[in-house]
Amino acid sequence: MATTREVGDGIEQQAANYLQKRGMRLVARQVRYKSGEIDLLMEDRDDTLVFVEVRYRRNISFGDGADSVNWTKRHRLRRAAELYLAQNPLASKRACRFDVISACGRVDQPQWNWFRNAFTLN
Repeated sequence: MATTREVGDGIEQQAANYLQKRGMRLVARQVRYKSGEIDLLMEDRDDTLVFVEVRYRRNISFGDGADSVNWTKRHRLRRAAELYLAQNPLASKRACRFDVISACGRVDQPQWNWFRNAFTLN
């Protein structure tokens, strides 16, 4: 039986693969700060830097995983993105956005929902 962490890492890898097949390029995974973590840092075709939050729910009876990205989670993601941009001056000059990608169902064949520009830095 896989641990929660192993399932999470596997879903993140599948999410990265899913987004790469749609033209995005992986820049980094699991960028961690005290204030929060950036699951995936991607680059879109138009050179936009994309901070991606990956969510997984085996069962959607309580809503899609994206529904769990509440104000507190968005605040932590924004703070982590601000720290990343402060430490990477070249990145801070680029357009940025926050996406949420949600998986539900079986771990080996999840159904994906991709929310581009799910929220803003402000």
